[in-house]
Amino acid sequence: MVGRPSAGKSTLVNRLCGEKVSIVSSVPQTTRDAIRGIVNRKQGQLVFVDTPGRYRSEKKGNKRLRDISSQAVESSDLILYVIDATRPAGFEEAEIAALLAPHAEKLFVAINKTDDPRAAIPETRAFLAESLPSLGTNRFFEVSAKNGDGTEALLSAIFGLAEPGDPLYDGELYTDQEVDFRIAEVIREQAINRLQEEIPHSLHVEVADTQLSSGGEEKSAARQKLWVRAFIVVERESQKGIVIGAGGTMIKAIRLAALQELRKIFDWKIDLDLRVKVC
Repeated sequence: MVGRPSAGKSTLVNRLCGEKVSIVSSVPQTTRDAIRGIVNRKQGQLVFVDTPGRYRSEKKGNKRLRDISSQAVESSDLILYVIDATRPAGFEEAEIAALLAPHAEKLFVAINKTDDPRAAIPETRAFLAESLPSLGTNRFFEVSAKNGDGTEALLSAIFGLAEPGDPLYDGELYTDQEVDFRIAEVIREQAINRLQEEIPHSLHVEVADTQLSSGGEEKSAARQKLWVRAFIVVERESQKGIVIGAGGTMIKAIRLAALQELRKIFDWKIDLDLRVKVC
């Protein structure tokens, strides 16, 4: 999956997988790694790779993120180009289309955010027809990642073009992410959604320790308890106070929101010890 920042790639992969695979935020380039989401249907198994949003910048960090998406384009069997119909195409969109044009034989396009009144669908289609002339319009799909419109038709078309092969993952899985990584990402999501104006991209999360206990004689997942100690890591001492907030209100809000999301993902009872430190 390739597209500009905030095109809706992460929301779309969550919708297609039916579970929370990627974190979502209005902050551009929230996705910093290649995140895999797994779709298991009677037609087979598809593995979607959600990549960081592509935009033009010479900063070292952005080059790393662009390299992640470029490598995914080369290595994947199929490519899903996600374009935001509410934004004019511009030069960055043209650069992405130029990158993908040589791969037309394995390319699909999801014209996203069609539920938004600002969506300029004819203009978006015109841009795609001009930029990807060898790609037939039968590969264009108008979707809403937010409410699911058009996503089943998109999935069906992708399954139709996918080469037969053995499943890469167990049929019960919807992502291959490790537990620590998932926990860290959920905490980061809740932090940046509350701190985007003060500390947009200068924080990350470290999971320092986890302990899974049975919670008694009964060893079912519902009785197990996962204890987590994690740190929100910032660059400067002044940012630490912002994350903590007056009287600890901000760190408490982040912790409670993260717990709420984590309890949706995992079957265990979860205790989260969340702290802040300066790197």
